[in-house]
Amino acid sequence: MAVTKTITNCRPYVNSNNKVDKWDIEMTYENDNEGDSTYYKSTFREIVKQKDDEGNENFTLKAKGSWTNANLVALCPVSHWDVVFASQVDSVITNPTVTSTPDENFSVPS
Repeated sequence: MAVTKTITNCRPYVNSNNKVDKWDIEMTYENDNEGDSTYYKSTFREIVKQKDDEGNENFTLKAKGSWTNANLVALCPVSHWDVVFASQVDSVITNPTVTSTPDENFSVPS
């Protein structure tokens, strides 16, 4: 399973000092290539504030142009998303739910 992870949407929220104080990040996961029987795609989203609700710092304030892709990926719960995506692929591609249908012609044996 070749999984590609790409930040596909990223929106900085800039404060009055021209520093980013919140990020809205979307990352798309793709399993294999579009058109393959094993292809699956899912998008995850995370909003990260510079400080969490308890006042703990999630990242240092800096200008939006100072951020790299690696900095942004580091803000995301990638290990959690990896587990969720693997579970999605397993339930949709690897071990899909088997649907049963009634056999209307079945006769009870005598």
